[in-house]
Amino acid sequence: MSAQILIIYTGGTIGMVQTEKGLAPASGLQERIEKAMGESLVTLPSFEVLELSPLIDSANITPDHWTKLMHTLSTHWQEYEGFIVLHGTDTMAYTASALSFMLGACRKNVLLTGSQIPLGMNRSDATDNLQAALSLATYHRITDVSLVFDGKLMRGNRIQKISSGRFDAFQTPNYDLLGELSINVQLYPKRMLPFVKNAHYNQFEKQMGCFNAGAVAVLIIHPSQPSTLYQSLLEDESCQAIILLTYGAGNIPDQMPSFLAFIAEAVNRKKNVVNLSQCLHGGVTQGAYATGSVLNALHVMSGKDMTLEAAFCKLHWLLAKGETYQGIQDKWSINYCGEFTE
Repeated sequence: MSAQILIIYTGGTIGMVQTEKGLAPASGLQERIEKAMGESLVTLPSFEVLELSPLIDSANITPDHWTKLMHTLSTHWQEYEGFIVLHGTDTMAYTASALSFMLGACRKNVLLTGSQIPLGMNRSDATDNLQAALSLATYHRITDVSLVFDGKLMRGNRIQKISSGRFDAFQTPNYDLLGELSINVQLYPKRMLPFVKNAHYNQFEKQMGCFNAGAVAVLIIHPSQPSTLYQSLLEDESCQAIILLTYGAGNIPDQMPSFLAFIAEAVNRKKNVVNLSQCLHGGVTQGAYATGSVLNALHVMSGKDMTLEAAFCKLHWLLAKGETYQGIQDKWSINYCGEFTE
């Protein structure tokens, strides 16, 4: 091992450069990091940058990329003390959630970070985020797959991007921070996933075959919804699960017979249906209102206070493990890696 930390560069704003068509990911990131961080590197763990090929804007992330990233971690797991994944902010929450389910409670730190402004550009937040991630990568055992961003350490499957224009781009609306990085570093180990120290456990035993693209659909409920938006999901054989983004505490328009018939038919065709709230804070209390109680009778699963990204990736993960419709029904309420509040 020639370095303590492996930085896996997937693409994203942090490593972008200006081109004729606008900002785009560019190779040669290790040299640019060393130049930008200068003498501060002396106080940080040594690192190597592995650039995935091709580098992509995170808007182009698909479930296949999660499988590739997991394979990269598995290949190099024994060679480094910790790992940092550089990723675009647009789909950071999806990748962080997917990795959290695949890895569980980690024996080695797996941290994600990125930036709102590319490394080396005026007022960039990239250097601060990188320094913070490097300082944490071996500093303390962080069992959660986590995001380091704008001086905060956050559980990966609880994050949501809430701003495209501020440096504090991410929040964990329904969970506390795992750490705060200001003048002093304050970590909160009791908020992290528990880890059984003496358990004989292969970190990659949860690894599975490829995720299936198109397996999970997301349907946002809104007034006077055209039936064509959801009826087509019934005929799509690749779609095996549907997430409903509902109102408030999990309410739907229960006076729309065509919509209720759609849900009933989706369940009849063994497509798992999950109820999530459109609200940033709180979550689903399915049945608190009459307009939500009908979903209990239709065997729709409550998403509780999970983020959309976490629920989306949890469904993908269970499907990739080969779970049947009934298997997902039985296991949906298991809190695998702190993705919802008990």
